Amino acid sequence: MPLTFGQVFVQGEVGSSESITGTLADGTPLGLQIDAKASHADGSLRHAVISTVLPQLAAGQSQTIKLVKTAAYTATPSATALADLLNGGFDARVNLTIGGVAYSVSAKDLLQLPNPTKWLVGPSVNEWLVSAPLKTAGGVVHPHLVARFAIRAYAGINKAKVDVIVENGWAYEPNPQDFTYDVQVEVGGQTVYSNNALTHYHHARWRKSFWWGTAPLAHIKHNTAYLIASKAVPNYDQSITISETGLANLKMNFDAASIEPMGNGIATPYMPTTGGRPEIGLIPGWGAMTVLSMDKRAKDVTLGMGDLSGSWPTHYRDKVTGRPISLADYPYMTLNGPSSDSFNPTANRNEALPGCTTVCNNPNVADTAHQPAFNYLPYLLTGEHYYLEELLFYTMWSVGGGHPVYRQLEQGLVASDQVRGQAWTLRNVVDAAYVLPDSDPMKAQFNAILAANLAWFNTTYTTNASANVFGALTNGYAFSYNNETGIAPWQDDFFTSVIGHAAERNFSGAPALLAWKAKFPVGRMADAGFCWVMGSVYTFNMRPTNTSPFFTTYAQVYQATLSAALRATACGSAAMAQQIQLEDPGTPMIAGAMVGYPQSSMGFPANMQPALAYAKDSGIANAATAWSIFNQRQMKPDYSTDPQFAIVPR
Repeated sequence: MPLTFGQVFVQGEVGSSESITGTLADGTPLGLQIDAKASHADGSLRHAVISTVLPQLAAGQSQTIKLVKTAAYTATPSATALADLLNGGFDARVNLTIGGVAYSVSAKDLLQLPNPTKWLVGPSVNEWLVSAPLKTAGGVVHPHLVARFAIRAYAGINKAKVDVIVENGWAYEPNPQDFTYDVQVEVGGQTVYSNNALTHYHHARWRKSFWWGTAPLAHIKHNTAYLIASKAVPNYDQSITISETGLANLKMNFDAASIEPMGNGIATPYMPTTGGRPEIGLIPGWGAMTVLSMDKRAKDVTLGMGDLSGSWPTHYRDKVTGRPISLADYPYMTLNGPSSDSFNPTANRNEALPGCTTVCNNPNVADTAHQPAFNYLPYLLTGEHYYLEELLFYTMWSVGGGHPVYRQLEQGLVASDQVRGQAWTLRNVVDAAYVLPDSDPMKAQFNAILAANLAWFNTTYTTNASANVFGALTNGYAFSYNNETGIAPWQDDFFTSVIGHAAERNFSGAPALLAWKAKFPVGRMADAGFCWVMGSVYTFNMRPTNTSPFFTTYAQVYQATLSAALRATACGSAAMAQQIQLEDPGTPMIAGAMVGYPQSSMGFPANMQPALAYAKDSGIANAATAWSIFNQRQMKPDYSTDPQFAIVPR
């Protein structure tokens, strides 16, 4: 039974002169192929793609693979892997009919061209990445549509996994638009997928996976405790048991959703839609359910949503490099249309990306402020190249789509965005900088973008004596409330959680920024001038008018933010709860509960939880007290179905 999966490692555990081998539960040695992808700063292994062939398992049978550290060894790649695949009769084809004109691409033809790109290389498994524009029998190339294949062949068992991707995403091809076509996919001469009148949106793509040979029906479960200990994912509360009802409903809702190519699955298609929803967080709710349960249903949804992330128009590929477009190559690029600000004087060209002006009907609309982390966890757990490229597409779209001058060109500064947009864009950058293969040139770019942003925030706030005393962001669109006197603490908490996750992964500059940012959630819970019940308040008024200096005490903010009647009640009392309900009849409250949908796993106290957890980890003054107060509140959410904010201190 062939298996391939992604595996992350704790820093320092597998040194640069070491590798990994495997054993089964009964001690039987198991040969592993280790394709090392990313390393920690000390040279130890961070992320690898691991492949093996297990003895055949019976239906319902489980097997444990133990990873064992060993001395480094050199595995000799198979010299005949590609020839064996082609001589065995392998082929995969994409056939499209557009307006009566037939186009096709053959993976076998592409594999026979010189030097196909290799993703996995070794004696047990080899994976090749090939692509070409769709072409007519007469050789006419479609200007926009491209077929891509990832072919993973296992030695000695005549099986191959085939990813088929159809893409409509050239960055600077004129007249981008939607196309409607009939599609047929063949593997080994057999039709494995067909769809008629499929509308393929501009700058979007879709993926389907098949097997040449019998598909192995194996579900791979990672070790949750080790995964969390690696700090590749946040410290989700492992005391939570994901509910059977939640898992069943998750899979049922996904299966009933729009999951064909260009579908949105269970994500909100129009991302700018306001309000809490499961996909918002450091990792989406379905991903957090996967981390905590390792249940097949949750993982299927997590990977399925990773596939469907291709449906949003965030996919801009450079024809010159064949890679997702890069700010290093196009520092003046923007989605805002051409202007003098998008003209690159060095390259003597306007780098504004062409917009869709003819057939443009994609209901899936992306924005930075509500974008999910669709693909980081899928890539981490599987090592599949499609998910890696999706992470690249979304991250570069996030930092590169806005105004080139405001972001300071290739520096990719996020400071001009909404606070939540700054948070989720930096989340993408941090994840990409962390997990990209060391050999990927974009890894250095994203590390540079992250460093530039951390430097900007540290200069603007951490080391700036004139910055506000609260630890709150005031740049960009922070003052969007109450006649520009108030900010949204919950958006600020998103940002703090992102910086906390960067700090625990040892990105330079992040711990200092976290120490400054952590003051804000801590102060709202522990400062004597502010009642902790209101720590999760929707808006936080930092000044009396939009031209006034900032307040300098929490007591001043408390007076400016809350009504006199509410301020007159004792903090945490039944009288306070009663007054809160009088002012907001739709909010159930009891003494000792926090405001802002306290029982919701997506309410404002839940939004605050990761920020407070990282604040406690930072060790700043009063952080432990703030966490203790928070942890003793009443009306806590049930995280058993949506645990994306169920993050606790390490």
